[in-house]
Amino acid sequence: MPIKVNLAVVLAQRGVKSKDLAQAIGITEANLSLLKQGKVKGIRFETLEAICQYLQCQPGDLLAFEGSREAGE
Repeated sequence: MPIKVNLAVVLAQRGVKSKDLAQAIGITEANLSLLKQGKVKGIRFETLEAICQYLQCQPGDLLAFEGSREAGE
């Protein structure tokens, strides 16, 4: 997938445990784990906003585009 999720990196930089983040934003640890691994097809803006508020970061700190578009696409 061309979108890389850097949530694990940001959590480590902030010294925040996944369990604490999940509880604070109201999602399960299992869903947060799937998000950290990049195994989700999408994320609600409400969830992204809650993560950014809790971690005091920008969406671009959590997500990065690593794909390249080929001509004609």
